[in-house]
Amino acid sequence: MSDKKARRRDWLRNLNNRNRTGGRAIDGLTPLEVTRRGWLAGAGALAIAGCHPAARADLRFWATSYEGDYSPHLTAAFERATGLSVDVQSVPSTAAHEKMLTAFAGGALPDVFMVPSGWVREFWSIGAIAPVPSPALIADTVPTALALARVDGRDVAVPWAIAPQVQYYRRDLLAAAGYAGPPDDWEAWRAMGRTLKRRRPDDYVFLMLLNWPDTLVSMLWQSGARLLREDDTRGNFSQPAAEAAFAFYKSLFDEGLAPRALSTEVQDPLAALAAGYFAIWPSWPTLLLDLRRRAAELPRERWGVARLAGPTGPSVASMVSASLCVSATTPRPREAWALVRHLTSRSSEVKFQQMIGNLPARASAWNALSLDPQVLAPFAAQLAAPGLAPPVIEWERIQIEIQYAAERVVRGLQTIRQALAGLDARADQLLAKRRELVQAGQIA
Repeated sequence: MSDKKARRRDWLRNLNNRNRTGGRAIDGLTPLEVTRRGWLAGAGALAIAGCHPAARADLRFWATSYEGDYSPHLTAAFERATGLSVDVQSVPSTAAHEKMLTAFAGGALPDVFMVPSGWVREFWSIGAIAPVPSPALIADTVPTALALARVDGRDVAVPWAIAPQVQYYRRDLLAAAGYAGPPDDWEAWRAMGRTLKRRRPDDYVFLMLLNWPDTLVSMLWQSGARLLREDDTRGNFSQPAAEAAFAFYKSLFDEGLAPRALSTEVQDPLAALAAGYFAIWPSWPTLLLDLRRRAAELPRERWGVARLAGPTGPSVASMVSASLCVSATTPRPREAWALVRHLTSRSSEVKFQQMIGNLPARASAWNALSLDPQVLAPFAAQLAAPGLAPPVIEWERIQIEIQYAAERVVRGLQTIRQALAGLDARADQLLAKRRELVQAGQIA
């Protein structure tokens, strides 16, 4: 047996072994819940450990993921130009929310910190962040990114990077099956998947990890489902549009076109894509960096980028944005906003795109990118059709519930209608406080 076939055999065997037990509970918890609660158990310790101001630094800056890891490459120029020192802390994304809330409660927030778009309203509502003091800080910003950094029409954060969801595909595998690229609509997209599966029955076609529900959320937006009702105070999942999105998503797993897998079970998705274990991967701009770094495994001519398929053609899709906030209690607001101005400048955002892959929030920076226009075009087109979450601080938690429901449906533990009814009930619970405030006329 060739090395490649042996690797494919081992990869599929390991995945299938996990799938056989994937739906059974461990001490009452699914494997997904065990993993998440393990993350959260460590988050409190990280939060407590990270709430003490750094010694001798003029400014403190927290960021997550690649942004946190690579920010010192940007702050060095700021330090040279201003003579100020910046203490950069890279915060694990799984612990960031609790860490920042704990820091706020303890009066220990850094001067500047990065938040995903879904957190902006929450941190503004609790008084943790200062409003943007000058229109110059947000001039030349991509409109979609700007909308994600506003609360009730007020600019409260400065967009830093933006990430619309698209699909990456193996150009050569699709061409061998007679496709120049992925079809635009759901039915044709699934039919293409069936064609590829017949040609390569031992492999999958789509990679949609069960603990990252972004593709399902995109499908919900595309279906036209409005997921909250009554001034965004109650769940609205039990509707035909949401049921259709869940049904289409589930069918891809039922037909063996996508593996029932968590991110922990596909430890190197890029290597699997390069090996042909699947041909379509809905993902984010950060994947561009990995593709460039690992071009020896997957040369540029063998992959492409396209907008996600929709019910009748491309439409809205999930989109996230990273923004920079200044603490409402920073003792050095002028210097903190100067750091924000530096980090979100055209030159900084271009440099950051080259380092971490995320796309700039500053519109003029797009003209300076060195990306292949064919690669950049789907992202640019998707920016004009964002799938924006309801403007409620509870949405992050509701999306986690969508993730739980999707896994239960895919693993056959619940019917779609049971899952949607459960989502309505859970959303109603999570939105109870907002419902009281709306009814009392305290918020719109």
